[in-house]
Amino acid sequence: MEKLYENLERTLASLLEGDDDHISCMANAAACIWELVPEINWAGFYRLRDGVLVLGPFQGRPACIRIPLGKGVCGTAAAENRSQLVPDVHLFPGHIACDSASRAEIVVPLRDKSGSVRGVLDVDSPRLRRFGGGDLEGFEAAARVIEKALF
Repeated sequence: MEKLYENLERTLASLLEGDDDHISCMANAAACIWELVPEINWAGFYRLRDGVLVLGPFQGRPACIRIPLGKGVCGTAAAENRSQLVPDVHLFPGHIACDSASRAEIVVPLRDKSGSVRGVLDVDSPRLRRFGGGDLEGFEAAARVIEKALF
């Protein structure tokens, strides 16, 4: 598992280096996660705009376009400025079911240099309990690489 996330970090750093277009960087990052991480059915971004998370580039089935802060896993991660590892999304209070096939989820806040949340990285899996602590650490490290390109 550790090698997977080391490879993800290296690949993201290489893909995003020197590019200043946020949409392009998020699109390539979502595609990279989609290609490298097994057993996922959605990988992408929500951008914080005027107090609401707005859908950004992603890989997977169509998703909710807007998520209020504090609602669902993504809104909770952004509101609390804290990553969320959810083994069973159906047990998460207020879960928003954009894709009924999703069973597990990790959401990592994306922060600017001042520490303010600017969006989230969201990764879903159709497998119950797909993600563990190693995955969370790996995605948090990946988010730090993505933040350097975005902010």
